[in-house]
Amino acid sequence: MKRTRSIVIASFTTLAALSAALILTFSLFAGNVAASPAPAHVSGMSVLHHPIFMKINNHKQTPLCRRCGSRNLSYHGGTGGVGVETGGDKVYLVYWGSQWNNNDPSGEAAIQQNFFNHVGASSWNNTVTQYCEGVSSGTIFCNGAGTAATNPSGVLAGVWYDNASAAPSSPTDAQIASEAVNAAAHFGNTSASSNTTVQYVINTSTGHNTNGFGTQWCAYHSSVSSSYGNIAYTNMPYITDAGASCGANFNGLGANAGITIVGGHEFAETETDIFPSGGWLDGSGSEIGDKCAWISSGQGASANVTMNGATFPVQSLWSNAFNSNAGGCVLSY
Repeated sequence: MKRTRSIVIASFTTLAALSAALILTFSLFAGNVAASPAPAHVSGMSVLHHPIFMKINNHKQTPLCRRCGSRNLSYHGGTGGVGVETGGDKVYLVYWGSQWNNNDPSGEAAIQQNFFNHVGASSWNNTVTQYCEGVSSGTIFCNGAGTAATNPSGVLAGVWYDNASAAPSSPTDAQIASEAVNAAAHFGNTSASSNTTVQYVINTSTGHNTNGFGTQWCAYHSSVSSSYGNIAYTNMPYITDAGASCGANFNGLGANAGITIVGGHEFAETETDIFPSGGWLDGSGSEIGDKCAWISSGQGASANVTMNGATFPVQSLWSNAFNSNAGGCVLSY
C-alpha cells in the first residue's frame, strides 16, 4: 500500500471525513498506478504507499494542534528497517519537462535551490535529530537508542533539468513516481542502499500540476519500489500557481513564502518518515510537518528563519521534547 504526506483540504472537517477521502484517493491512485508503465530501464516498479496531502491554507491551525490525535509522534517500525534519513541525508531536485525552458515566472527554481543550499545544519532542521530508527515500534523518545535522523550541511546533492521532452500536462502520481526512479538512475543511485538516505523532489512547471493541486492539497511525499530499492520522492507542483491556498503572503511573509514553507514541510517529513508510514507519526497519522502547518500566531507560528546566513519563510516542526516532553511546534531545537 502506498502512503504519502502533504497539506490537505479544509472541507475535511472531521477525521472520519478525512479517512474516507484518503481511502478514495488511494483507490484513484491505485488505478493510475496500474495504468501507468514503469520506466523502460526499470523492472518491477510498484507503488508502496498512497499519497496523504499537505493541507491547503484555508483551515486555520492553532498551537493547540486540532489534528494532533495522540499528541506526540511515535515510531512505526520502518520499511525494511528504514524509518528516517540518516548519514548523508541528500536531496536531489528535478525540474521535469521542457516546459521549464525559460518559463519560471516566480523564480521558484532559484529560491528552492537557495533554500536547500542553506537548510542543512540549520537550527530549524535540527528538530528532526530527536527521531530515530532501529528502535521498537511505539517508541516516543529515542534517548540515544537506535540511529538518529541527521542534519548535515550540504544536503543539496544534485539538480537535473530533465527537459529533453515535455512532461505530461497533468501528471499522475504514478508518472511522478516513475520520474523519481529515472532521477535515481540519472544521479547514479542504482542500489537499494544508496537510496535509504536520499529524497528526490520532482518539480512540475507552472500550469502543469497534478490534479487537485491548490484545491485539495499543496504537495506530498511518498515512495515507490523499484529495482534500485525503495525511492523516496516529493511531488512538488509550481507552488505560486495556487496563490494564498499554498502560502502566498501567509503571515505577511511575502508572495513567494509558500515555496519554502511547503518545501520545508515535505523535506522534514521525508527525513522523519522516509518511506511512509514506517517512520514517525502521531495517533491520527500526522507527521512532523502536518501537526504544525499554517499556524498564524503564538507558539510555532510560521516566520522568517535565518539558516546559515540566509533567511527563509518556514513553518514550525513538531518536537516531542518541547515543553518538558509534552510536545509542541518549534522553529528551532
